[in-house]
Amino acid sequence: MNKISESKDYTKRLLERFVKYVKIWSESDGNAADNGVFPSTERQWDMARILEEDMKALGMSEVQLTDGCYVYGRLPGNDAFSESVLFLAHMDTVDEVTGKDVKPQIFENYEGQEIKLNNGVVHSVESDEALAEAATNRETIITTDGSTLLGGDDKCGIAAILTAIEYLQEHKEEKHCNIEVIFSPDEETGHGMDKVPMELIKSKLAYTVDGGNIGELESECFNAWAADVTFTGKACHTGDAKKGKMVNAVSMAGKFLSLLPHTMTPETTENYEGFIAPMEVTGSIDSCKVQLLLRSFSPDEIEQQKCIVSDCAEAAAISFNGKKEIKFKQQYLNMKEKMDQHPEVLEKLRKAFREAGVAIMEKPIRGGTDGSRLTEMGIPCPNIFTGGHKYHSRYEWVSLNQMAKAADILVNIVRV
Repeated sequence: MNKISESKDYTKRLLERFVKYVKIWSESDGNAADNGVFPSTERQWDMARILEEDMKALGMSEVQLTDGCYVYGRLPGNDAFSESVLFLAHMDTVDEVTGKDVKPQIFENYEGQEIKLNNGVVHSVESDEALAEAATNRETIITTDGSTLLGGDDKCGIAAILTAIEYLQEHKEEKHCNIEVIFSPDEETGHGMDKVPMELIKSKLAYTVDGGNIGELESECFNAWAADVTFTGKACHTGDAKKGKMVNAVSMAGKFLSLLPHTMTPETTENYEGFIAPMEVTGSIDSCKVQLLLRSFSPDEIEQQKCIVSDCAEAAAISFNGKKEIKFKQQYLNMKEKMDQHPEVLEKLRKAFREAGVAIMEKPIRGGTDGSRLTEMGIPCPNIFTGGHKYHSRYEWVSLNQMAKAADILVNIVRV
């Protein structure tokens, strides 16, 4: 059933909700999060308070903002059915591209014309297959103005969930099970489930609404580790550096990066291929730190990646007669094994897709979601598309029509 996507009224409300949320600056901070600050930015509280009020306005019960900056609410079932389902989306946006002062640009019934934005950002159906398909279907497209990211990751999910709740509240004839909703902070930093209020959750199954193109259904993800490699050198005046008086930690870091296999970078991998991704380099001659992400669908390959990082760091340190220190940290695990133990969760989701007339594309997540962590914690939680594209960039765009289809699927999941 497609009660939301086929209604001009609900799609209009969905658009208004989405535009409202992307204009709220809720960017997280990966470095602060890794240093124990939670939530990593004060501005995430701004988003959380607005969502708390919006959930109350929709008539949800037990709405609360926890001490950890999670927004929780329930919509009791209107049938004797005892099941409960949890929907999740995250409030924060990535800090790789600014999410401040977002100015959404709306193109109704998009026909495929080239879209030129600030900073040389150009959207073209010639280079974007998904955009070409959206143009064929005359979908409504939302972009940035080229100065920021958009924030569809994951404000699409938030808007879809609340629009589905609004629809169910206005159509009491639709019998549905109990629904729980959690909006989380710091998903983008990998800390989104650090303080999730498990004591509030009654559901035994959950769904994140945090995917991309229409039809995507995801139940497996990367195993994810972080690596901090710190090189220690010896500083002295650059005019008197010879004969071992200077040991340059910056040069060691550069050598280390050059030794990492180019065929194992994000730019050269796809599908089920893992990668080693240098993310940030900071420091000086005396000390220089390289931060990396290690990603693989296989635990064995992760161990191989650790060995590669260790060997390359050792070689770089020896080359300059310096020292190195490596710290590895697990971030999340592939949820596939535990998802395979709960086939009923995926079958319910596949049925909801079919009822919405959405062709299913089951694919691995080349990343992770709060659902990855929640699955580890005992609540199986696959991921649903939102209609967002080219996340984490100024090229980000969202299809309103696809977002509305995601809302339809949510209604289908909970329908008794």
